Amino acid sequence: MMVSIRFLGHASFAIEGEGLKAIVDPFLSGSGVAPVDASSFNDRNYIFVTHGHGDHIGDTVDIAKASGATVIATVEVCHYLAAKGAKCHPMQVGGVYRFPFGKVKMTPAWHGSGITEGDQMICGGMPGGFLLEVEGKKIYHAGDTGLTMEMKLLEEETVDVALLPIGGNFTMDIDDAVRAVKLIRPRIVVPMHYDTFDVIKADPVEFAAKASEAAEVRVLDVGETMEL
Repeated sequence: MMVSIRFLGHASFAIEGEGLKAIVDPFLSGSGVAPVDASSFNDRNYIFVTHGHGDHIGDTVDIAKASGATVIATVEVCHYLAAKGAKCHPMQVGGVYRFPFGKVKMTPAWHGSGITEGDQMICGGMPGGFLLEVEGKKIYHAGDTGLTMEMKLLEEETVDVALLPIGGNFTMDIDDAVRAVKLIRPRIVVPMHYDTFDVIKADPVEFAAKASEAAEVRVLDVGETMEL
């Protein structure tokens, strides 16, 4: 079976492979750019949440309750989501676990993870990213992050696809994302986390031009699917 990656806008992706029907950071109903709504993913068996911000938790609870999917996130985010009825598998940055579909490693990210609940901000622990191994393919979703030298360690993983933020302000901008590509050395890189809001406007064509010497760049339209 081919591994497929569908871009759903912002930092959200649907990833499928043998034994895996996942969605990452399912910010759909409030994003203004998602091509489908949350009910389209009632067949998921896993949901990956990189951190606690609302534009990444998104529709996690609704999808988890409708599908019975297991949410994979930090202990703190899992504690919050489990209280709302989601089934969770807690991890932490640096942790590795072998699921039925393959191995998952939670990777470092330089960002925040506060969870907004009304006018309160709840501690969401550390933010992170995920390195997924499915059918022998390695997919790195960086989550929201600034540039960090810890990315250099991923070069040893021989990453097939890196999903990297380029929008700046809250995360890496284009130039830092290019530097990240040179540290990670993935086979393919896909830009994400740009243009959803005015403050993260970025030109993926510019990113592609600057990063193309270090990796193959795939700029996915919202709703577009690539296969490995």
